[in-house]
Amino acid sequence: MKERLIKFYHWSNTWTGTIVIVLLVIFFIAQAFVIPSGSMKNTLLIGDHLFVKKFAYGIPTPHIPWLEIPVLPDSDGDGHLIRGEGPKRGDIVIFRYPVNPKIHYVKRCVAVGGDYLFVHNKDLYIHPHEGNEYIKKHYPKESIIEIEGLLWVRNPYMKDHPGIHHDPNIVNDGRYPQEIFNFPPIEVPKEHYFMMGDNRDHSNDSRFWGTVPYKLIVGKPWFIYWSWDKNYVPRWDRVGKTVSQIEEEMKKAHSGNN
Repeated sequence: MKERLIKFYHWSNTWTGTIVIVLLVIFFIAQAFVIPSGSMKNTLLIGDHLFVKKFAYGIPTPHIPWLEIPVLPDSDGDGHLIRGEGPKRGDIVIFRYPVNPKIHYVKRCVAVGGDYLFVHNKDLYIHPHEGNEYIKKHYPKESIIEIEGLLWVRNPYMKDHPGIHHDPNIVNDGRYPQEIFNFPPIEVPKEHYFMMGDNRDHSNDSRFWGTVPYKLIVGKPWFIYWSWDKNYVPRWDRVGKTVSQIEEEMKKAHSGNN
């Protein structure tokens, strides 16, 4: 055993060994990702460099980095070598853009397969597929409304995720897409997910191009290994923190200001 470990150590220090190990990590464990836009502000910021946990929702079919060419065949057509449990409501998810799967997007999952949702005057309303009794048990009464026998939850994520916000300067005066203000009721298809940015009025998301199938789900943000602002000044307060830690700090700060 000791001899094998020594051989592996020496092999890992070769160019071939280093490349193989790096590719295995990228394919199956973690991959670097840079936030390019402000659609997830204030939770994730432009210039945040983070690692994506590739095994969070199963093991996605590996692709050659940058070229985005599949390394192995997708025999089941579900985009994963090993299936896993899909994103949950409220999760921040890395996925392939349905319009162009070579591009990665990051948004928050606001509804899963079987859920109903609509947007009215910028407010998000969801009816989880578990039904009315589930809603009564898991959501505060003041957030619930009833429409023709169905219970709907208004803005179910804002309390726990204070990075979600609206821009008061974006008003319904005909200059902006109607989907920002009003989106008709839909049922999310099975094994699909409805994604929205936390920067709700400045996000290109499922309101404009539809739901995301499980086969395009890649993983979830893990931790930020580097961050800098538009002037390339390091944001040391974010470096080394998981996204969950950042959200928890925001939640405490938000509570302290109220």
